[in-house]
Order: sequence, then structure tokens, then C-alpha cells
Amino acid sequence: MTTADLTAVKPAAVVDCRGSACPGPLMEAKKAIATVKVGEVLEVLSSDPGTKEDIPLWAKKVGHEFIGSLPADGYDRIFVTRKK
Repeated sequence: MTTADLTAVKPAAVVDCRGSACPGPLMEAKKAIATVKVGEVLEVLSSDPGTKEDIPLWAKKVGHEFIGSLPADGYDRIFVTRKK
């Protein structure tokens, strides 16, 4: 997705993990994905740089779709679509 596409995404849930170190953001994403319906988007806010690598790997492994990330002021906005 392009930056413009990601900016327009309306997530069904947002998990704020800013200030949490690895593996905190990934653990929170794993819990939160169950709160959104199949086809909906989960947004993870994280200031841990490793999260940008961890979330896409986890999503692929468990069958969800990582659709991209956006840099914000001191953190990243990471988007995953629930697929199952």
C-alpha cells in the first residue's frame, strides 16, 4: 500500500505500545488481533524499532496480512489485516 492508502486506513482497533520494549508490542498485537473481525485492520503504535520487523514476520507466520507501516513522531504505526 502507498503512504496515502495507509493514511486513509480506518483501523477497527488500535494498540498503543509506545514505550514498551520487545517483545511487548508483539505480545499486545497477538492479543488484540482477536478483538477485530476477519477482514478488519489492527493498528499497532510502537516506539520499539524491532516491532517493524517482528509484526510482519508474525503476521505471515499465522496467516494475517501485514499491509504496511507509517513513521510518526518518535514511533511507528503498523497495520495488519486479520485474515482468519
